[in-house]
Parts: sequence; structure tokens; C-alpha cells
Amino acid sequence: MSPDEIKALRKELACTAKELAQAIGIEQSTVLQWEKGELFPTKQYIEKMNQLRARGPAAIPKKARGEAPMKVLADPALWELVRKIVAHKKLRDEVTKLASAYTDPKDDS
Repeated sequence: MSPDEIKALRKELACTAKELAQAIGIEQSTVLQWEKGELFPTKQYIEKMNQLRARGPAAIPKKARGEAPMKVLADPALWELVRKIVAHKKLRDEVTKLASAYTDPKDDS
């Protein structure tokens, strides 16, 4: 499978390199190296990619995304929550503990 064929597959499946990598059980960097022609997929991964192609875009697990950030920022309830977190140290500590279990959205790109 050539680099152009892998890029075409991602376009066909409407997925990112990271999503394709997760769907076939490898690192994103490997998919990127395939697309650059630095590495080439083995038969095992070609078969997995062909299975994904046969199943179509629905075969790629998509990470659930929240609302658009600007829409969330316009919500008065968000700012009420922020004011409470800022004003109450105990609440801030609890939110910090809870947030540690979630990925930072800046890491999703």
C-alpha cells in the first residue's frame, strides 16, 4: 500500500491519522511515517485497513466532542460555575481532582 493510497483511505474514511492508528492498534507516528514513505505497512495492517475500507467511515471510532468552544463560552451558566470555583477553595480542589481524570483538549490536536 503506497503513501498516496493510505492518504486516500483516510480521506475515504473521513478520519485523522490518529483515528486511523487507533482503529488498527498502532501509534499515530507510524501512520504518518507510512504517509511520508518512510515506513511501509505490513500485510497485517494492510488487511486491517482493507477491512476498515469495506466497513466505511462508521468503522472509525470517533471521539465524542462537546459543543463548539465559543458557544460554551457564551453560556452564562459556565460563568456562574467559574465564579463559584474561583470563590471557593474546597470546590476548586474537588474540581482539580475530578479534572485530572480528563485529557486536556489542547492535547487532542
